[in-house]
Amino acid sequence: MNIVSATPAPDLAPEGTLRASINLGNPVLAQGTPQRPAGITVDLAREIAARLGVPVEFVCFDAARKSYEAMASGRADICFLAIEPAREAEVAFTAPYVVIEGVYAVPRESALTTVAGVDGPGVRIGVKRGSAYDLFLSRTLAHASLVRSEGDPDELRAQGLEVLAGIRQPMTEYVAAHPELRLIDGRFMQIRQAVGTTRSRSPETVRFLGDLIEELKANGFVAEALRRSNQTSVEVAPPRA
Repeated sequence: MNIVSATPAPDLAPEGTLRASINLGNPVLAQGTPQRPAGITVDLAREIAARLGVPVEFVCFDAARKSYEAMASGRADICFLAIEPAREAEVAFTAPYVVIEGVYAVPRESALTTVAGVDGPGVRIGVKRGSAYDLFLSRTLAHASLVRSEGDPDELRAQGLEVLAGIRQPMTEYVAAHPELRLIDGRFMQIRQAVGTTRSRSPETVRFLGDLIEELKANGFVAEALRRSNQTSVEVAPPRA
């Protein structure tokens, strides 16, 4: 059953086209090129635009930080980002549509064996600047420090860091290609990926997005989009409380 009734196109797409900010730096959620993006976020943007009755334009970036900045500065109408307190001042988020995990990789001979053990004096953790896990670790670490890059794990490894942080799926692939590394069991965070728009939008517009995401989780759209993009290990988020 379609639970979405209102379609506030003038508020959400005031220029007559829905501009969707896509983060190609997260291969779980988006793949392809800026000219031909693909993945679940692209599928969701197309469906939102179809419900509004407007065309969609993809504004693509290589990092979540840039995707966030595009929407916050008015260059995009919606974004697909992890829910984080540092973003919520500017972004009105739906409930999550998928949940992914942040994990740590360490040299195989490292004495670090647990997630909790990583947060120790002298431990340097490499992160992608402005990512959800950068924001999370920035506010939760008590002893370890962060070293930021634009997302190249080889660049971080060249600095001899004790730990690399990242999203489980690409980190698993990276470790498989570098047998001198291993993943630490467990996750250090749960990353709740959601649709967002600026807080200047009306409550009705935000409600429209939230209700639509719940419908697309319930009717199998999200699961099918993940399957099409070969991301079957990703968990569809539970229904909104």
